[in-house]
Amino acid sequence: MSGLINLDEVAGSRSTHKFARLSASKARVVLDLIRDEDLDRAREELQFCDRGAATVVSKVLESAVSNAENNENLSADELYVAECWADEGPTLKRWRPRARGRATRINKRTCHITVVVAQLSEEELEMRAAQMAASGRRSADADRAARVAASKENEEETTSDEAEMVEEELESASTESDEEAALEQNEHPEQDLEHDDESNDSQSSDEAEPEASDENTEADQQDEKEA
Repeated sequence: MSGLINLDEVAGSRSTHKFARLSASKARVVLDLIRDEDLDRAREELQFCDRGAATVVSKVLESAVSNAENNENLSADELYVAECWADEGPTLKRWRPRARGRATRINKRTCHITVVVAQLSEEELEMRAAQMAASGRRSADADRAARVAASKENEEETTSDEAEMVEEELESASTESDEEAALEQNEHPEQDLEHDDESNDSQSSDEAEPEASDENTEADQQDEKEA
């Protein structure tokens, strides 16, 4: 299959999976399903294909798409499978014991799978845009942008809700503390009166001490004069 393709003329972003543990003939059956198909159609074909090679080919296709997006700044909506092929790799030889001391060989074949994706022409892109506008669908980039905007709005709403909840909790805690203090005052009014009496007694004793000290100083002065 690779002998019919001039690799120098194939343009686009490519990805190659070397030494895949399946035969090239089995891989080519799956590759024929996605050749010259746009990206969405190729993904659908591989998703619902019941062959084992579809999983490997799907990984190679996604790798080629990521190379196109990161290295050439292309949009996934504008890509299609330009070319794909499978080359035969080395064969691993194993042996199976058989009757009468004989042995037969087991050939575990490998292959190299290559997928090339390229950008659609301007005419095809215009036709696709018209079809999507008529059907009311959006491109993958538009869907991604809408999801990002929606997630940002949800994050802002959650942060505002959390701030409101924190404020409500603080207010409820302050009201509860005030209520507890009021209840304690109502439950122990006698203790409060005793504390007030003690404070008044201490103040009166403090006021009496300077008066006594003044009387002592006057008595000392009189004694000095008599002497």
